[in-house]
Amino acid sequence: MATNQPELKKVLKPVHLWAMAVGLVISGEYFGWNYGWGVAGTLGFLVATLVVTLFYVTFVFSFTELTTSIPHAGGPFAYAYRAMGPVGALVAGYATLVEFVFAAPAIAFALGSYVHFLYPEIPVLVTALGCYVIFTGLNVLGVKESALFSVVVTTLAVLELVVYLGIVAPAFKTENFLLNPLPFGWWGVFAALPFAIWLYVCIEGVAMVAEEVKDSKKAIAQGYISGILTLLVLALAVMIVTGGITNWQNLAAIDYPLPAAIGLVLGKNNPVTQLFAGIGLFGLIASFHGIILTYSRQLFALARSRYLPVALSRIHPRFKTPHVALLAGAGFGMLALFFLDTSKLVILSTFGAVVMYLVSMVSLFILRKKEPHLSRPFKAPFYPYFPAVAFLLAVVAALAFLYYYIWLCCLFLAGLLFTLIIFFLTGSHKKLSSHDVTIKSISAAGLPLINPTSNHSE
Repeated sequence: MATNQPELKKVLKPVHLWAMAVGLVISGEYFGWNYGWGVAGTLGFLVATLVVTLFYVTFVFSFTELTTSIPHAGGPFAYAYRAMGPVGALVAGYATLVEFVFAAPAIAFALGSYVHFLYPEIPVLVTALGCYVIFTGLNVLGVKESALFSVVVTTLAVLELVVYLGIVAPAFKTENFLLNPLPFGWWGVFAALPFAIWLYVCIEGVAMVAEEVKDSKKAIAQGYISGILTLLVLALAVMIVTGGITNWQNLAAIDYPLPAAIGLVLGKNNPVTQLFAGIGLFGLIASFHGIILTYSRQLFALARSRYLPVALSRIHPRFKTPHVALLAGAGFGMLALFFLDTSKLVILSTFGAVVMYLVSMVSLFILRKKEPHLSRPFKAPFYPYFPAVAFLLAVVAALAFLYYYIWLCCLFLAGLLFTLIIFFLTGSHKKLSSHDVTIKSISAAGLPLINPTSNHSE
């Protein structure tokens, strides 16, 4: 296999992966999840969160097997390619892109809302667009620098949530949490699943930096497992405590529920409230920054394998980062800010995630059967039960999406259908099959180029 294909530097350690795993997700504790109260109430959303927590625990332990066996910047795309070939890889890659590309503008809106809470004269959209410019530029500078930044802001974000819980927990009242806890009955639990998924969605983004990890076999497992445990505790604590501060309906449709909750406890003009809203940006920044890094790697991997224009696989000659993919993803996300609101962005992102989860679990089962001797540094515990539970719960979530949010799901599926049509009309499936890009040719170092003699790293 040619050695002149675009390659990424191996510089990441377990602490970086923990920071990325938590950082990618932690904004979900700061906003977005509270929209679940609006469709299910506090008790209904708690049940939805417990179900989703069970899903993510079983999924992450299963997904880690794939990531450590096939460390590749394409993540789910690479696993599906090895298990199901070009078409399965296309579905996985498309779903993953939707998940991360639409998550970023949702977080950008929240960043704008937090700044607007502090400085009402600054429009939400202006801050959102500015964040894209700043953090895309930071990601171009290099993955090691980006990872160090992630460690700092993620640690600050976790500490801030601990401080938040310490401030508001004394004001928790059970009667507030149980005030009209099931306004839409138990069916509301299904409608709330997208917003419960938002508490954990994107953690699998760690897979997209697998090619940049030192000692990836051990470090990836350590990063994933420590990350999911951190998020599990924070998600349940923040959601339950916040629900008992006041009438939860007052916090169910805003992008800054935590500053608003502290404002109710201490007063909006209290210096602590203002300070919290200011440093609250760290959690959002951690996720926004990490998601930009993640979707750029997915675009890079898809382009390197000829599923997208090859220009997206170019690597910056100095910083060794996929700068074209970073700029393309930012452009799409900034455009989305003008057409979709936060709740719709959350739903689209989480539906893309659910589709990717389904494809990944199918890939795991297929690879266990097709390649029993594949090197698996980490094996899914309690196989086949853990991946089976994850798969079944993902099916339930997908059905709930299709029932409650049919138009947004149709938008997702229309995009997938269009992508598949272009894929077949251009003969890409034949080109991939005619070259020696087989399941077994995907090495642990990554997916080879279709035309390995060409160099696109300039």
